[in-house]
Amino acid sequence: MYKKKVQKIIPLISLLLFLTACSTTEHTKIEEKDVAVEWANMTLFITRYTPSNSPTFASRAFGYAGLTMYESIVPGYPEYTSMNGQLKEFEALPTIDPTKEYNWVLSLNAGQSEILKNIYVQTSDENIQKIDSLEQLIFDQFQDGLDKETVLRSVAFGKSVANTIFDWSKTDGGHRGYLSNFDKTIVHPVRPGSWKPPLFAQSFSHHPLHPHWGENRTFATTNELLQDPQPIPYDTTPGSPYYKQFEDVYLKDLQLTQNEKEVAIWWGDDPDVSFTPPGHSYYFATLALAGHDSNLIKSAQVYAQLGMAVSDAFINCWKWKYQFFTERPNTFIPQYIDEEWESFWPDPPFPSFPSGHAIQAAAAATVLEDNFGKKFTFTDKAHEGRKRDELKETDFVNRSFDTFWEAAQETADSRFYGGIHTQLDNEVGLEKGVEIAKNIAGLEWKKTNEK
Repeated sequence: MYKKKVQKIIPLISLLLFLTACSTTEHTKIEEKDVAVEWANMTLFITRYTPSNSPTFASRAFGYAGLTMYESIVPGYPEYTSMNGQLKEFEALPTIDPTKEYNWVLSLNAGQSEILKNIYVQTSDENIQKIDSLEQLIFDQFQDGLDKETVLRSVAFGKSVANTIFDWSKTDGGHRGYLSNFDKTIVHPVRPGSWKPPLFAQSFSHHPLHPHWGENRTFATTNELLQDPQPIPYDTTPGSPYYKQFEDVYLKDLQLTQNEKEVAIWWGDDPDVSFTPPGHSYYFATLALAGHDSNLIKSAQVYAQLGMAVSDAFINCWKWKYQFFTERPNTFIPQYIDEEWESFWPDPPFPSFPSGHAIQAAAAATVLEDNFGKKFTFTDKAHEGRKRDELKETDFVNRSFDTFWEAAQETADSRFYGGIHTQLDNEVGLEKGVEIAKNIAGLEWKKTNEK
């Protein structure tokens, strides 16, 4: 879907995920609290190495994978509450027999394998084998000492939850969305300031990505009812607010520091070379859990909240992108400021307002702050080991942060440094991402007010 880069690099993190997920060594032992992380790593790997993927489709996959993780074990934790009946049209989940014993690791394990193979049905046979290998590895370890009926009951419950959630997912509007990434029948609005396919772009297609994605069902009903943001009215007069937004992009490009160039390429996360922007956020949940003494249900709750928040963020963002259909700097600046100008980073194949990077990063940061606190020091190594981008004369340098919000802000800033978003795109994205995540957090996750 996206244009291949000059050098096709496998990030070190992907190699590490591969080795973790596919190890079948007899002596490999996985702690119970880490089973959720192992499956999150596998989900990131499959996202990275499944063809025809996109940020939109990937965000949806993380939403359903996280929800399945949570629902496959929540009956075993009486203080936690199922999402059954809390999400739109989401009901009639399988129930357990309270008089019987279940092993919740086996349930989660079976559910993750099932939902991942169902959502990413287009992935390769080799990747299916990797999923099956991880499932078998965890199964072999945790079925030890259990009676056969408990094992079968636990596995059956996890798979039943996954299949019920998958059946529900088929009605959301995004099912097998990779089959229709670009709608060639869409009529582009022709008005001053409307989006046009750029010459300097990430995609060969002159048709925008997933123009109907904003019509999809959100996880939280409240996220269907958000107030629309408003772009600045079109005005090419020098000094006008509209003109100034693009002039700021142009002036920043003239004085990009090396660090700002590093920021711009770090957060690109194009599907051809990474696990996508929503995958980057899902990866952050793993970093947070690694630095926190969480049990299995807490880990599942974090992945469910983050996955659903990011998925709802993309739905709303795409709704507004195609509602307003706004242009990017690569069309305005050459026409009204500098005809030879070209952005540092190529344009993605869809309209501008608001920023998808910003909205999903803010949603993720808000979820993580809610679970781990505002102060949380971590290092992002998502692209560690990638070779220098020789075309841009810039290296991939690990990013360190003291708060999750710093990472979200830098994600948004990266699109401004790249010359593909105005500051307003980013500001609105950050603001709406917070609102969307709060609606997810506002669901009843526990029977008390404790987080």
